[in-house]
Amino acid sequence: MEKIHKILLVAGALICVLLIWINIYLGATGVIILAALAMSVFIMEDARVLPELTVRLGDNAKKVVVENSGNAPAYRIHVALVPLDIEFDLPELAADARHEYPLTRMVDTAKAVVTFEDKNSVETSRTFTLSALGKGDNDPLRPMFPLFRWK
Repeated sequence: MEKIHKILLVAGALICVLLIWINIYLGATGVIILAALAMSVFIMEDARVLPELTVRLGDNAKKVVVENSGNAPAYRIHVALVPLDIEFDLPELAADARHEYPLTRMVDTAKAVVTFEDKNSVETSRTFTLSALGKGDNDPLRPMFPLFRWK
């Protein structure tokens, strides 16, 4: 955690102690606000160095597009297209970068299995459904869990 965040959390804790001496309800309100701020800081620190790779077909279905929409580079990327028996490797993909892999023919449907590492050498594997006609897995409005009959 950065030094400035530690200083702000300690200052907030001291302010909460002072508010408890003034009025217990005011102090409890300060503790709740401080807890929400601390959780926000911890979540922000945790998400600071995460690559987020997505794989999709190009508009003409003759290329595979690998995009890193995260905020850290991804290393040692391996993409396997099933059942096309096509595999390719990328040494690195920077944050907000993309790589296009050309295909010899158009692809109707396939599955892409991606394995990559972050800067701490933590390996992650994800699977994407690639479709030229239907909706793929890269819908930005899709909720993380099924919600209101989302399919």
